[in-house]
Amino acid sequence: MGEHAAIGPHNQEKTVVTTNTKRTLVAANIPAGDSALSARAHAIIGAITGNALVPNPNPSIATLTNLVVTFDNAQTATKTRAPGTVAARNVARGALRTALHTEAATIQQLADANPEHAQAIIESVSMNVRQSPARIKVPFSAKPGKVSGSVDLAVKAAAPRASYEWEWSGDGGHTWTPVAPTLQAKTTITGLPVGTTCQFRYRPITKTGPGDWSQVIALVVK
Repeated sequence: MGEHAAIGPHNQEKTVVTTNTKRTLVAANIPAGDSALSARAHAIIGAITGNALVPNPNPSIATLTNLVVTFDNAQTATKTRAPGTVAARNVARGALRTALHTEAATIQQLADANPEHAQAIIESVSMNVRQSPARIKVPFSAKPGKVSGSVDLAVKAAAPRASYEWEWSGDGGHTWTPVAPTLQAKTTITGLPVGTTCQFRYRPITKTGPGDWSQVIALVVK
């Protein structure tokens, strides 16, 4: 099985990752060059539009379209060499790249939830596939915390004496923010951006040293 959403005992959205033998991974391949970035964004938008395999894209098609139009216009404006146009283009570029990485994370969730059709889902949105053995061997869950902007994470204990490092990302895994490590196989992360799809990962620290980072799971912060 892969990532899937479930309903907890208090009707809370919950994301769980369990043992996999093989996982189909998204390779979004977001280019660095401005012209290539624009072309890539337009290709992804075109592939997602009307795609029955991706009924709820995140960000939405409208959001992605607005971001790429803003970027294209900002890129055109730099040719005038007017003051401030390069800075505006750079801001638009960053916003578009972040949105595309978030969209790739959404596609990864769909692929994990539908492993038999994972390759078809990924390729249907003009993204590439690469195969990799799953590293996680124990359940990893995330659910909304008791207060707004918080998420509760829990894993199966790695060893009788172990600590756990936790990280979260709000930009599709492009950058990761560490939080305080714990001696328990659970933690609550607070201060997360409400309404944003955040990703989470952890790794155990045992007497043999740090383990591998887990598979990434994602949840919309309430």
